[in-house]
Amino acid sequence: MSIVKGGPQILSSVRNALRILKSFSTFEPTKRVGELAESLGLAKSTVSRLLSTLASEGFVIKDEKTNAYRLGLSVLTLGGIITNDLEIHKEAAPVLYKLVNDTGETAHLAILDGLDTIYIHKEECNHPVRILTHLGRRNPSYCTSSGKVLLAFSEPKIVDMVVDGGLVRHMHNTITDPEVLQHELETIQKQGYAVSTEELTEGTRSVAAPIRDYTGHVVSAITVVGPIQRMTNHKIDRIAKKVMEAGNEASERLGYDERYFKRLRS
Repeated sequence: MSIVKGGPQILSSVRNALRILKSFSTFEPTKRVGELAESLGLAKSTVSRLLSTLASEGFVIKDEKTNAYRLGLSVLTLGGIITNDLEIHKEAAPVLYKLVNDTGETAHLAILDGLDTIYIHKEECNHPVRILTHLGRRNPSYCTSSGKVLLAFSEPKIVDMVVDGGLVRHMHNTITDPEVLQHELETIQKQGYAVSTEELTEGTRSVAAPIRDYTGHVVSAITVVGPIQRMTNHKIDRIAKKVMEAGNEASERLGYDERYFKRLRS
C-alpha cells in the first residue's frame, strides 16, 4: 500500500480504484481490464486486483462471458443517498413536476461541478418523442442553458477558467468566442434566463433560470429541454416566464426572500 507524496496523505490504491469507477460513462458503460489499464496508465495486474476488490463490495459486476465490467448497484445506492440528502433536490422536486405540466417538456435541476454542468434530478414529459438526457452526465457549461445560467451568476474567475480551458465547438451554434460568451452571460444576468439552441446537441432547445438559496447565491439551475420543432421561437417567451417562475418558487422553498435582498440593494 503506497502513499502519494506531497500534500495530504493519499492512498494510491484507493485513488486508483476511484479512477476506475470514474472511467465508466453513459457512452462506455462496460470496460475490460486491458482497456482500463491502457487508459489509466496502470498495470493490468493492478487493475485486475482493484476490480476484484470493487466487485466483492458490489461496486462493479463482471460479465463472465465477455470478461467486461460494469458498475454495480452499490454505486446506485450511494448516489441515492446523496440525491436524497440534497436539500435542493427535495425542495425543487415538486416544482419540477409542475413545470413539466406547465410546459409539456422535460425539466431538470442542474448544478455546476468544477467547470461542467451536471443534471441531478429530472422529470420526464409525456411526449413519445423526447430528448435523451442522463442524470450525472457532465456537459460543458458554456453551451447549455443551465450551464450559462450558472456561469452568469458565478464568480468571474470561474468564467475565466472555462474560457482558458477552451470553448470547443460541438455544434454550429456553439459559442467559441470569449467576448460573445461574456456578452451572453451579461444578457442572462439582466433578463433572468438563458436559452440554448443547438449549441451542444442537434435539434434541441432548452431554457433555464437560476435557483437561489437563503443567502441569495445561485446554487442550481432549473431548465426545460425539448426538440426545436416543439419549442419554437414564438413559444420561448412563455416558456421562459414559466421557467423563471419555477426558479423563483424553488428559491423561496430554500429560504430566499427576494424582497429582503431588494431592500439591501436599494
